[in-house]
Amino acid sequence: MKNREVPMKRHTTRRLGAVAAIAVAGIVLAGCSGGSDAAIATKAPDHLSGTVTLWEFFSDREAGVVQSVIDDFHKKYPGVKVDVRTGQEDDKIIKAIAAGNDLDVAISGAVDNVGAFCSSGALRDLTPYIQRDGVQLSQLSDVARSYTSFDGKQCALPMLADVQGLYYNTDLLQAAGYSAPPKTLSELEAMAVKLTTYNADGSIKTLGFNPLMGAYENAPTVFGAAAGADWMKDGKSAIASSPGWKELMTWQKSFIDKIGYDKLKAFTAGLGDEFSAGQAFQTGQLAMNLDGEWRVAFLADQAPDVTYGVAPFPVLDGHEDLYGGGYSSGTIAGVSKASKNPEAAWALLRYLTFDTDAVVKLANGLKNVPTTKDALASSKLDLPAQFGTFLDIAKSPHLTSIPATVIGSANQVALSGYWTKFQSGGGGDLDAGLKKVDKDIDDQLALSEGP
Repeated sequence: MKNREVPMKRHTTRRLGAVAAIAVAGIVLAGCSGGSDAAIATKAPDHLSGTVTLWEFFSDREAGVVQSVIDDFHKKYPGVKVDVRTGQEDDKIIKAIAAGNDLDVAISGAVDNVGAFCSSGALRDLTPYIQRDGVQLSQLSDVARSYTSFDGKQCALPMLADVQGLYYNTDLLQAAGYSAPPKTLSELEAMAVKLTTYNADGSIKTLGFNPLMGAYENAPTVFGAAAGADWMKDGKSAIASSPGWKELMTWQKSFIDKIGYDKLKAFTAGLGDEFSAGQAFQTGQLAMNLDGEWRVAFLADQAPDVTYGVAPFPVLDGHEDLYGGGYSSGTIAGVSKASKNPEAAWALLRYLTFDTDAVVKLANGLKNVPTTKDALASSKLDLPAQFGTFLDIAKSPHLTSIPATVIGSANQVALSGYWTKFQSGGGGDLDAGLKKVDKDIDDQLALSEGP
């Protein structure tokens, strides 16, 4: 995805297996857990100097946006040199921290690793710095605070967020007699069935909405938010005991059966790549599509003639009070345990995540959602009109995310794997299947705790 003027999605369902493997195996994280942070000064130094090494996953144009903000940081702290290492994914970061390599600040695009980062000590607990310098965590939403902390440790801070919503083709909806997008899943299903058209051989030509798990952004995290479904309770997996999951899967399977699983699979297999100009919503093959805020920029760049709107993702019937919210994750950043210049590293981290002008500049450049209340309210935000829906979702009291665990995304992988079997008709008894998912997750949690 080089040389494009569109944002990179921070977290993809296609990376879940890799992220889970990092957390479950523990690879080298255990090597970071020994020792304790050196005592920090009771007062922040008046002058900072030295070098700070920043490892981050951005590349190409996006790395340039981050660099422009780092240049602003240098104007404020001229004594600090920031050495930026671009294109660094979590597996490289984890190994570098464990090996004691030259790494002061890490930026990660996978919130699933926060539990491992915090529990292992790979990233420092920032609480002493936050308390000393009076950083107002109340600037962050409860969701952003939840996915940057674990077990009482605030080992990371959010640097922009991703928010999911429903994109809809206004021309296709109007042609079918609809003047507004659906607000409930039953409305989504009814509209999608009516909007679906077929070729002469019976194959799907245009699909109202693709209900298949794993199609583009369709994932348990986003569907779960539509029903207020729980992931964990009292340290155990709560998927079988939270009624929302069974209700969601029952609804989805019924929806699939109305169109036909084989037809949906064949249609999905022929769709363009999610980040290419051939993405199905952009080509008009999908009338409605679940996607993140980054799609606004993709549409402007790759499909400017598509007329569309954005709305919160519909909620499960009976949960109408949740409408307006949705699922959120994002980019996180923290100070490495191995940092040789922690005060300057903390200053850089604080600037990237709490300086309003810096956060707004990052949001405008990367086309992602700001994570502080002041940045969300800033008149300097310069984003496309449709982006406003995502800013509203980010402010909703019903915004949600998945709780951090030491096993990363392993719980998502387990549920998604079973859901994929169930939607095809091969999942057997749903209650028994969900209990098996719980057992698999709990077994991995127990394994991560060790003897």
